[in-house]
This record gives sequence, C-alpha cells and structure tokens, in this order.
Amino acid sequence: MEILPPKHPRLLLLTIFLLTGTEYLQSGMIAFGAGPIMGEIGAAPEEFSLISALYACVAVAAICKQRWLAERLGWRRFVLCSLAVFICGAAVCASSETTAQFMAVRIVMALGGGTFMTSSRLLVNLFPPSPSRFTGIRFFATALALGSASGPFLASVAVSNDGWQWIFVLLIGLAVLIALLACLCLPAAVPPYELCTQSHPVLLMALVAGSFFLLYAFQRSYYDFYSDAAMLLGAAGLGMLALGYFVRAMHAGDRPLLHLRELRNTRYLTGVALFTFCYTLMGATNYIMPAVLQRGLGYAWATIGPVQATGLGATVLTWAFMAFVVPKRPAPKQYYLVGFLALAVFGWRVASLSPDANLWSDFVPALACYGVFVMLVLATTAMHTFREVQHHETVFSHAQQVKNMLAQFGSSLGIALATAGLQARTASHYTVLNGRFMAGDPAYGQALHALTESLSRHGAAQPAAVAAASLAQSLGQQATLLAGLDYFWLLGYVGLAGAGIMLAQRVLK
Repeated sequence: MEILPPKHPRLLLLTIFLLTGTEYLQSGMIAFGAGPIMGEIGAAPEEFSLISALYACVAVAAICKQRWLAERLGWRRFVLCSLAVFICGAAVCASSETTAQFMAVRIVMALGGGTFMTSSRLLVNLFPPSPSRFTGIRFFATALALGSASGPFLASVAVSNDGWQWIFVLLIGLAVLIALLACLCLPAAVPPYELCTQSHPVLLMALVAGSFFLLYAFQRSYYDFYSDAAMLLGAAGLGMLALGYFVRAMHAGDRPLLHLRELRNTRYLTGVALFTFCYTLMGATNYIMPAVLQRGLGYAWATIGPVQATGLGATVLTWAFMAFVVPKRPAPKQYYLVGFLALAVFGWRVASLSPDANLWSDFVPALACYGVFVMLVLATTAMHTFREVQHHETVFSHAQQVKNMLAQFGSSLGIALATAGLQARTASHYTVLNGRFMAGDPAYGQALHALTESLSRHGAAQPAAVAAASLAQSLGQQATLLAGLDYFWLLGYVGLAGAGIMLAQRVLK
C-alpha cells in the first residue's frame, strides 16, 4: 500500500521530537530526583523500587495494546487520549504527599506515557520510504540524546529550589504542547476492522501479572530471601507461567495482539536481548550516580545537575558523529567495541574518584564516556535489530512494541537491583567502618578530639556531642560512597566483557 506524504511534515517531525524527548526527560528527571522525592513523600528505597516496578508493569500493558488502540481510535485520538491521561497523572503527582498517593498516580502516568516512545518511532513511518523518513529517525534519535542529557539538569533546578513538583509541571507543559501539535498534524483515519489486530482481556491480565510477579520477586529478593524464600520463588514461578501463557497465546490466530511468530529470527532476538541488557544498566546507573555524588561525596543538587548534563551532552555529539559516519562505515562491530570500552572507562574512572575529586575535571570526562556508550550501543543496535522485519508495517510495529516492553522491564529491574545492591553494600561497608568507630580506637579518638577543639574555638554549644554526631554522619557518607564505587568497579568489568562479546559475535553485522 502506498504511503502518502503527511500534510504537515515539519509539525510531525516536531511531534516525534517532543514525544521522544518527554519520555527520556521523564525517566531522567525522576531517576535523578529519586532521593528528594522519597524524602518528601516518606518512601523507603524499597518502596520507591516497588513504584518503579508497578510503573513498568502498567507501561508494558499500555505498549502491548498500543497498536490495538491506535487501529480503533486513529493516531490523532490515540495520542490525544494518551496525553490526557498522562497530564492527569502528572498533575496529581505534583501534589502527592504520601507514598500510596504517589504510587497510584504514577500508575496513571504509565497508562498514558508508557506508549510515548513507541508512538514516536512508529509515527516516523507516516513518512514514505525516502530521505524524509531518515530525517524523522534523526529527529527521534536527537530527542533521545537531548532528553537524556537535559533530565538531570532540569531536575536539579527543581530540587535545589525545594520544588521537585516542578518536574511534573514541566512534563505537563510539554504534553500540552504535543497535544496542540497532534491536533494539527496527526491523521484521524482508522483501518478497516477486518485488518485490525485482536486481543482478549485475559491475555492482558496475564501479561501484567507475569511482569509484576517477576519484578516483585527481584525487587524483594534482598529483603525477604532468607525469611520468605518460598514466597519469592513462588512469585517468580507464577510470573514465568503467566508470561509463558501470554507468549503461547500470541502464536495462535491470524491477527494476534503481537506477531511473535514473525519475530523469531536470530538478529531480532539478539538485538532485543542487548536492548534489555543496556536499559537494565542504564536504570541502575541513573539511580546510583546521584546517590554517590550527593550522599557519598556531599555535593549539592544544584552542582550535580549541570555536571551530569554537561557530561551526558556527549550523547548529542556522539549522535552527530554517527549521523555523519555510519552511512559511509555501517559495520557495527567497531561502534560496539568503542561503546563498551567507553563504558569500562566510565566505570573504572568513577570508581577511582576520591572525596576531594573535582567534578568538572574528574567526573565530567568519565560521564562523557557513559554518554558515548549509550548512543553508540543503542543507536547501532536500533539500526541492525529491525532489518529483517522493517518491510512489513504491522510486524515492524509489533517488533518495536516488544522491544519497548522489554526496555520498561529492564529499566525497572535495573532500579530494583541498584536499590537492593546499594543498600546491601552500604550495610556491609558500614559494619566494617563502624568497627573503628569506638572510644578506644586511636584514629577515632584523635579525630574526635581535633573536631571538638575546632568547634569549641568557634563557640559551638556542646562541642563534644556535635563532633560525635558529625563523625557519625561522615561514617554513613563514607559507607554510601564505598558502596557506589563497588558498583562502578563492577560496571567497568561489565564494559570490558561486553566489548569482548560484541567483538566475537556474528549476528549483528
């Protein structure tokens, strides 16, 4: 079927750009502001991880039904409905005061915003196969890079001014702008019903339940494994059974909700596995980085945000480089090798930071390597994963949906693993350090004496008590820093292993 050029191509490009940018801004800002948000709503780290898991489960369901809904509503009404739900959820998020309230409205946001990235990529296909379609892909990838880099900076501005709610106000503003553009440029037509995909509510329930049980088992494994291992193993088993039932059902019928049979090729499965792995790493890293810089090294939010934004600006430069070089040198192995080596450099460089490190001269170059990894690996994988499914519009749509469903799962899994891992390593380091935190230890006695004398000279009330409290705070800060550095040492080895694997693989080529 011939694809007619869109009536307002420039507005459509801007819509694609803003949908993608809003998705990455949201994830970046909320990951960066996790600490202040938890403090304001009274959420423990494991509760925030659970909120992330619930968001992912609902987003997975929304992405799964994305094409089904778009076929029945048309692109314009579908995008407008998604934006309306997202705006309602964000508005209530901005006024949340309790963990339960924040959790409920994040689920509402997932119903509307979970499909943004999938929709924006599929809207690119409204352009006929031509240089215009590649322009759409450039707008999509540029928004991904800019959204990733801008999220920490914008969140730091909100948090440092005691207004984390402005994170959601900004998202509402962007959503309203996208809605205005959608009214002008998106088509309202729907395909004939006999060509539409089919679904059943039981299948959707199986997908949501399976995703939640698996994520819940991972999320609670650190806290409840020894006390309630049977429950966790049972939850994981139920999750796998539910997801297995869903996948089996997708192989039946002529117009299933997702064409999984057509996606069973080695190139696609390898690419999707790599996507999921990368999103898991990104979810964990985006959670741990602010914790190390703020709680471990003691930098203010207003300082951290611009530093992270500057370092992650490398994603934009890397994409500009790729847009110029890839058409001339499309072989992916060189990009994978450089990308994973950049991840290794990032991990080891951050792991070697000391408390007196300079953020601009020490951390920004390391973070630039992380930006290089994100863009080189994700963009290269996107270029090569869908090669064998891009000629069938429905199958390509379903391939994008499955990829983004697993991306949501991976991001939530990364946050869950980072939350549990950071707490576990912090507790371990705290136990070791606390062994030196006693009156009989010479180093502790010397530090306490020196700090007490300094406070006395400055006229502090109860200088001995204040000195002891200050040293206790420093103890917790050092334990958090050491726990975070453990993660980055591990990340360095992961990058090195990834470079070796991608150099040896023969599928994505």
